[in-house]
Amino acid sequence: MRLPKRASLPAALLVSLLLAAPGQGAPPSGKTAQGAPATQQREPGLYMTFQTDKGSISCKLFEKEAPITVGKMVGLAIGKISYIDPRTRQPNRNKFFDGLTFHRVIPNFMIQGGDPLGTGTGSPGGPGFPYQNETSPGLTFNVPGRLAMANAGPNTNASQFFITETPYPSLNGGYTIWGQCQNPDVVKAITSVQRDGQDKPITPVHIQHVVVERVGPAPPNAPEAMSAPADSGNPAAKP
Repeated sequence: MRLPKRASLPAALLVSLLLAAPGQGAPPSGKTAQGAPATQQREPGLYMTFQTDKGSISCKLFEKEAPITVGKMVGLAIGKISYIDPRTRQPNRNKFFDGLTFHRVIPNFMIQGGDPLGTGTGSPGGPGFPYQNETSPGLTFNVPGRLAMANAGPNTNASQFFITETPYPSLNGGYTIWGQCQNPDVVKAITSVQRDGQDKPITPVHIQHVVVERVGPAPPNAPEAMSAPADSGNPAAKP
């Protein structure tokens, strides 16, 4: 596993950001993909909100800069994409992130989730996983709240992601940045929980539910557009 450097400390220290192992009709304007009203104060675009045990983290997604990543992660979140569940080794199409945990949290650095196994080694399998990195010169880890993909090297993205608590320019170029998150107090609350020697929360912090919502008109082939019922496929195994 490749280990990024925690360069924002006074002395550069290696941090153990566990990277994910490689094998991962549009709603009307003003409505969420699940049918709930959108927040009118937001800028037009696609949003993903992680409802957690510590509060909600709302992220605006970078559809233009990271279209493949946004398509995959939104598809997993709403049950649009079929995948092989690493817990059962069976095809599945349930909402992927609901009920998972943040399995690795590091104060003044990041929170990491999206692993059904909760170990940092799990990811969806099947066609389309893993998938490529996407980088944009205008997107760097220069601000807190970056939503990015964890990986095991170039082009090994699947479902594991992280949200930064602080700026981390040493991560630039190695990870797909696919959103910008608000609610820094919630991120901080999660990084502040008691954890073990592997940076895993002793009391699990769950992603209770992920909400995907569109503010404004949807573009052609919007990531949240459903082509089949979200409940098709086999039941998901419990974490």
